[in-house]
Amino acid sequence: MRTTVDLPDPLFRQMKAIAALRGSSIKDLITTAIESEISKRQSANDYSVQLPLIKSKHPGTLDLTNAEIEDLLT
Repeated sequence: MRTTVDLPDPLFRQMKAIAALRGSSIKDLITTAIESEISKRQSANDYSVQLPLIKSKHPGTLDLTNAEIEDLLT
């Protein structure tokens, strides 16, 4: 599939230089970069949390004593 992407000139020059140093084409470099990004995102989503989760009434802050945590887990 063909597509058009507008890149800043400095980024394009860097990309072209990297591809040349690797002895590959710009197309191969872009394809590899996109595949890498996609696989990182997929592997980041391939987990499940086994620990008990405690919802916070104030997300971003958690001010519990050890006794309060123990009460929540029992």
